[in-house]
Amino acid sequence: MGLKILFDENLPEDLKVNFEELDVYSVNDLKWNSKKNGELLMLMVENNFDVFVTLDKNLKYQQNLDKFAVNILCIRVADSKPETFLPLISKMKEYFLTEQKAKYFEINT
Repeated sequence: MGLKILFDENLPEDLKVNFEELDVYSVNDLKWNSKKNGELLMLMVENNFDVFVTLDKNLKYQQNLDKFAVNILCIRVADSKPETFLPLISKMKEYFLTEQKAKYFEINT
């Protein structure tokens, strides 16, 4: 099975259309809205997700990420408007397709 990716609820819902070739879900798709980060990461492990994409730059300070078998991709943007993400699509895909992913990785505009 391929890479399984979860987009946090702080990402624009329509961003997923740029990744149709990948197995991408949103927190909204799974009805996991308003879950605390620790609970969300545990649900991801239980449901065999590989990568969590979020705008939450504090996640790495709030959670012991080594406890969870999930990679984190943090997107650093000025706002969460869909057009803000367009220049980052190729960088995001590059990270998703990298064989040896960093446990925590940031992409900036």
